[in-house]
Amino acid sequence: MSIPMTGQPVPGHNPTGLRIKKGLKQWMMVLPFIFLGVAGTAVFVIYPMIRNILISFQDYSIMPGADNPYVGFDNYVSAFTDPNNKVMMAIRNTFLNVAVTVPINWLLAIVFAVLINLHFVKQKIVFRTIYYLPIITSWIVVAFLFRFLFAGGEYGLINFIFYKQLGIWGEPINFLSNYWSAMIVIWLFHIWKTVGWGVVIYLAALQGISKEYYEAAAIDGASGSKQFWGITVPMLGPVTAFVVINLINGAFNFFPQVYFITRGGPMDQTQTLPSLMYLQAFKNFNFGYASAVAVMMGIAVFFLTYTQMKKFGNQRFL
Repeated sequence: MSIPMTGQPVPGHNPTGLRIKKGLKQWMMVLPFIFLGVAGTAVFVIYPMIRNILISFQDYSIMPGADNPYVGFDNYVSAFTDPNNKVMMAIRNTFLNVAVTVPINWLLAIVFAVLINLHFVKQKIVFRTIYYLPIITSWIVVAFLFRFLFAGGEYGLINFIFYKQLGIWGEPINFLSNYWSAMIVIWLFHIWKTVGWGVVIYLAALQGISKEYYEAAAIDGASGSKQFWGITVPMLGPVTAFVVINLINGAFNFFPQVYFITRGGPMDQTQTLPSLMYLQAFKNFNFGYASAVAVMMGIAVFFLTYTQMKKFGNQRFL
């Protein structure tokens, strides 16, 4: 039966009620999925975060029935009054990791992606797979590879080539026994392991840039480098915001890079905040101290990420 188009309400026909009924039906269909997401976030993110903050104000013990007295800000104070300056060294190394690896990682990712995306490059899927392969490789496997490459003595691969075979070095270099050389090894490990992620993200984003921009720039006489900085980089602005924020978060979470390569040595000089947290919590059983370090690190990551999001959010992209 058709509804007459008279402009008058039809008896028994309620458009508002139908919309409400349809909306409730849709909500009932998606509600289980929303509930699972909210429940997972509450159990695995919000509760552990609140619990960690509470532990940071306690002299906490994991022994059943043990007293966990409230100590206020003592754990935070002890973190900065440590005579060995372990926290300050960890903070310095963590921010140094961010300052060194994030720009290099970003630049290599976008350059490699642009090179692979060139129209005369064949077998793009093969290159994409090669760059992404380190991402899916176990951290332990890659760590043993780098420990072998930079092992001390004349039988580490780097020393074997430059000292034993080529004779460029006067003596073998013990890379992991010196602070700066150990940090360089950690940075190389991190960059090699993670740069492929950025390459894949940028390769996908490059597909959305129209070739007309490059054709117009070529007609105007723009070189390849000018096209890169004048077209590619600005057009990839939103993607760059996503990539940089994730690179910053990854650089703050320097745990396997340190634990599997140097274990914090020499003399705890290469410790970062995550590795220091692990050392204090699961080696020294000082959970309150480790939780205080975790809270400070979380605050730093939040503000740094927030400022980056505002910075990129206020920019206008082509």
